[in-house]
Amino acid sequence: MVESSFMILQHIGSIVSDDGMEEVKFSIDAYRGYRYASIRKYLKSESYSGATRAGITMTPEIVKGVASVLEPLPDDASKLEDKEIGKFAKHPGMSVIVRVSSFKGARGLDLRQWQEDDIYTGWTKKGIRLPLNKMGEIKKLFKEMSVYFAQKPGNEK
Repeated sequence: MVESSFMILQHIGSIVSDDGMEEVKFSIDAYRGYRYASIRKYLKSESYSGATRAGITMTPEIVKGVASVLEPLPDDASKLEDKEIGKFAKHPGMSVIVRVSSFKGARGLDLRQWQEDDIYTGWTKKGIRLPLNKMGEIKKLFKEMSVYFAQKPGNEK
């Protein structure tokens, strides 16, 4: 019987902002028999503590691809130039694009969904921006997620 509820299978790790107000959690989740990686931003403040809409899910294949394109990049953010690093098909008409970009004077690693079909071509609302100054940690977390999927193959529909 296929499991029909959401489950966190493994908490991989997290990246906490320098001020401690934001935390990005990396986990392996399952829903209706599908396993996927989840990266989600959480806030901690006096008025609200909890999950935000900022986040993205990725198949095991996308995680492996992202880990492989991040690995050769330098950990030093000043040595990274703004550019697209990789594009990975999520399903027909939908891709995950990994890029280094600047927005409002701050640089970050963007993982965003790109839709391309008859109805719409462009960015979707799904995605997350990770701090470039944490590149070493980001690479480590993606590698750990990739290793998890490699060691525990199964019901990846």
